[in-house]
Amino acid sequence: MDEVKVGVIAGSGMGEALAEEGGEAITVETPFGPPASPIVKTRWEGTDVFVLQRHGPRHAFNPSAVPYRANVCALKQLGVTHVLASAAVGSLREDVQPGELMILDQLIDRTLGRPRTFFDAAAVHVEFAEPFCPVMRRWLIEAADRLSGGGANEQSDQRRVHRQGTMMVMEGPSFSTRAESRMYRQWGGDVIGMTGLPEARLAREAEMAYASLAMPTDYDSWKPGEAASESLLEEILGNLQVAVASSLSLVREALRHTGRLRREASPAHRALDHAIWTQKADIDPAEVQRLQPLWGRHFPTHDAG
Repeated sequence: MDEVKVGVIAGSGMGEALAEEGGEAITVETPFGPPASPIVKTRWEGTDVFVLQRHGPRHAFNPSAVPYRANVCALKQLGVTHVLASAAVGSLREDVQPGELMILDQLIDRTLGRPRTFFDAAAVHVEFAEPFCPVMRRWLIEAADRLSGGGANEQSDQRRVHRQGTMMVMEGPSFSTRAESRMYRQWGGDVIGMTGLPEARLAREAEMAYASLAMPTDYDSWKPGEAASESLLEEILGNLQVAVASSLSLVREALRHTGRLRREASPAHRALDHAIWTQKADIDPAEVQRLQPLWGRHFPTHDAG
């Protein structure tokens, strides 16, 4: 790949931290309306980086109301090739402690009623067995290995990084009941969050590589003997600050070494090659044109009318 452009979809805590670093604010209009926030273009370690606050400035959108389609489409329109998302989560495992990090490799969808696709007017079926880009996951794991080896400046900020894990994505906005939390553990969830989907699926439809860095802030509600909800929320906020500092260190270390992203193709970049099942001639030309930023390379100009 000649040029790598990294989009950062910053979740709770991370968005506020990155907003303080400044850059060029870009306003983008998409076929799905405006994204949750202006996108801040900056340059980290020699790579163009586009930062979007998932929940908007001052956390304006709850997880159900986040404009996921507009967020992902806006990054695509700016030429982003790789998306790195962050998410504050609850831990469903004793050995995944608050303040640590997890490079996710799987998702379980428990959301309700959120838009699940860009392509409402056609049958588009992307493969999603591996919801996170394997190239980006290796890239993040290598950065974590360098940090744990003591070779980077931010080593003092770094906590344990789990190399894989499954996120249970719930609708929210309230947290789980204790019975639900225990059920999710039995299902194989390692952490639980509210924003991983449909975001990851939409990134796949947009043919952008996508990876997610989860930041555990608490033990959800499965663990007996936890404090009352007011104290738990205070604990979440405190652990979030620790996790954000650690995740920023990891992201910066990864961006110092983007060679893997440049030389190794992501399967996501060709996700639509065999995924558009509706005969292209049968798709409304106006819809083809409306979604040109997303599937334009699969429709030669003359096909759009």
